[in-house]
Amino acid sequence: MRLVSWNVNGLRACAEKGFGQSVAALDADCVCLQEIKLRPEQFVNPLEGYEAYLNSADKPGYSGTAVLTRTPPLSVRNGIGEDEFDHEGRVIACEFDRFFLVCCYTPNSQDGLRRLDYRMKWEDAFLKYLKRLEQTKPVVLCGDLNVAHEEIDLKNPQTNHENAGFTDQERGKMTQLLASGFTDTFRHFYPDTEGAYSWWSYRMRARERNAGWRIDYFIVSDSLTPCLKEAKIHSDIFGSDHCPVSLDINI
Repeated sequence: MRLVSWNVNGLRACAEKGFGQSVAALDADCVCLQEIKLRPEQFVNPLEGYEAYLNSADKPGYSGTAVLTRTPPLSVRNGIGEDEFDHEGRVIACEFDRFFLVCCYTPNSQDGLRRLDYRMKWEDAFLKYLKRLEQTKPVVLCGDLNVAHEEIDLKNPQTNHENAGFTDQERGKMTQLLASGFTDTFRHFYPDTEGAYSWWSYRMRARERNAGWRIDYFIVSDSLTPCLKEAKIHSDIFGSDHCPVSLDINI
């Protein structure tokens, strides 16, 4: 089974930049999207043969997630069940026979870290949510988690220390998540690979210079690590300030 995750930074805009062709070429069983930035009535399915499930933000043109899948899920759950966090369309969980697939767009701490406190509360609530799901079935979590975990995960760690996405607090929450029984699949296969990024600023030719961050992940319950086959970052695919990431798993 191949799973793909992509922060499209506006699905309609990305569709005009070749989204359909790029994703079709990846031949994924499930495609998880973040920052779709549209309401359900504005959605036009760009992939033939896939069923689509959306969780749109209350605020128009903001955030939102979607899962497109060839295999209909047993159930679909939007949000994490806490009102404080469930108005921005940040989480979809699709239940399949042997696992939950969770598509997530983690809140950004924003300039000046003005939303860091909210982000910290989100992290605690989200981890509890994942562990509740895991009581039933293993979890495959994917999405834009808005954190570069280690210095190897971004081009300029020294100058970005304590900027949003690379604060000690955010990195600590990722460490806590992994220590709670989860595996970062890309680092499982490529523990020492440098220069592997999934997001680049639109400013200062960052993508051309590969001055990026790895903030898009596939993270799985530790019980699924024997099932892992490959994890990739598709930096050759354009259409957003993020590129797709994928996971091949025998499950």
